[in-house]
Amino acid sequence: METLKVKNRDIVVPGETLAEGMGFLPSRGTYRIRKEIKAQRLGMISVDKKVIKLIPLTGAYLPKVGDKIIVKVIDIMMSGWRVDTRSAYSAVLGLKDATSDYIAKGADLTQYFGLEDHMIAQITNVTSQKLIDVTMRGPGLRKLRGGRIITVNSHKVPRVIGKEGSMVTMVKQATDCNIIVGQNGRIWIDGEPEKEILAEEAIKKIEKEAHTAGLTDSIKKFLEKKTSKKLEVKGGSQK
Repeated sequence: METLKVKNRDIVVPGETLAEGMGFLPSRGTYRIRKEIKAQRLGMISVDKKVIKLIPLTGAYLPKVGDKIIVKVIDIMMSGWRVDTRSAYSAVLGLKDATSDYIAKGADLTQYFGLEDHMIAQITNVTSQKLIDVTMRGPGLRKLRGGRIITVNSHKVPRVIGKEGSMVTMVKQATDCNIIVGQNGRIWIDGEPEKEILAEEAIKKIEKEAHTAGLTDSIKKFLEKKTSKKLEVKGGSQK
């Protein structure tokens, strides 16, 4: 007999039984023991027909090739820059991946990036020893100037972005801020100071309420009340 023990969007704990029977399929964050599907960690359940997936609510960012992340320079070396990825492992940005300029040996690299500078970069390699390489050569990859950097739990990033970019686009509409969300949970907000504060407040509200149903409507009402604007919920892209 097949039995689903949880509902879509339920919060579950590690080891909790989610379903019984071979008709259900375990996906990310879940595993099977005999005829039972169990949760690997604390998270929110997503049920798609017979597929059960767990969306983590806690934990550090795990770097993946292709991720666009916001990094911070923590060391300047002869061969490039070491950057903080907001994970357990730092990354290296080599000279050839930083710029198309010719850089002479021994040149002052701070003319490109200095300590504490932030940039949007893309992960190009993650080795089995967790050595990470990033690049700045690609569309939208650049040094971030001005604005403010905030952080959220990296597992809440999909909710901050929303389906097809709908959530972050709505926050941009309401605040007239430029917003870039890194997959590692660092977010850059650039606009008028009071509007940056509102954008940060909205994003922190999304993070806090990420597990709740009706989140988009809740954030829409919050922003409309704060700005007296009539907002539309639609997809978009990060720029």
